[in-house]
Amino acid sequence: MKTKKKNISKWKHRLHEIIYEADTPMGKWFDIILFIIIIISIILVMLESVKTIDDKYHNYLFTAEWVITIFFTIEYIARIISIKKPTKYIFSFYGIVDLLSTIPLYLSFFFAGSQVFLAVRALRLLRVFRILKLVRFMGEASQLKEAIKSSRAKIAVFIYTVLILSVIMGTIMYLIEGEEAGFTSIPRSIYWTIVTLTTVGYGDIAPVTPVGQIIATIIMILGYGIIAVPTGIVTVEFAKQGGSSPEENKKNENQKIIHTNTQVCPHCNADNHKDNAIFCYNCGNYLNEH
Repeated sequence: MKTKKKNISKWKHRLHEIIYEADTPMGKWFDIILFIIIIISIILVMLESVKTIDDKYHNYLFTAEWVITIFFTIEYIARIISIKKPTKYIFSFYGIVDLLSTIPLYLSFFFAGSQVFLAVRALRLLRVFRILKLVRFMGEASQLKEAIKSSRAKIAVFIYTVLILSVIMGTIMYLIEGEEAGFTSIPRSIYWTIVTLTTVGYGDIAPVTPVGQIIATIIMILGYGIIAVPTGIVTVEFAKQGGSSPEENKKNENQKIIHTNTQVCPHCNADNHKDNAIFCYNCGNYLNEH
């Protein structure tokens, strides 16, 4: 009995290593295959939405989609049984995405058209980025996050100012242009102001009076300056975060590359452990218990 349990434990550990980690050859191959299948699945959903293609190849597309859905179903079940606390995976971000990307085709038996939600599988590509070793950018990502966090108060004040400016300008344009030019209400005029201020310019509403056109010109010019403001705020904070010399930054980056890997805890599903770590930093259990 003990030997049987030990064999099951080893089998689950091996399955967990392949599915959740990318440091082993089998893990890398699994992620690459998963990447390719996700891409194929997304292409199939897009092709199915083209009526001429769907009319001609509907049966082939439908069969291929079912094959992929069955693969994802097996993978989802394997992810659950290979972790010691399945709820940690089921209710995690990736667990919910995996479920949502698997069930639409099954739901199509009960709700017509629900298979279009298979496009949510694009979110699963986030998981496969680990094989690209993007951990080398963790230093810069952390630095940018801290810069945005430090400048959030300034950005909030800036957005508040832009909203006030939009309300004032929108109200003025409503009074000047009126319904004849398409400015039928103050909210619609504010919508035009925001569209113009952000330099999007849909062109569905346009001022026709000389005064309105002058104000529109001023708003357009303001738009170019306003776009640069949040960028400047974040850039200043980013520069403060990166106060170290280029050599020190590079050294810290290299240390992060060396000391982090894709190992996932089989107990709590936590990742980004240090190389040669024995215990999980999150739950304290053995990482390689088998």
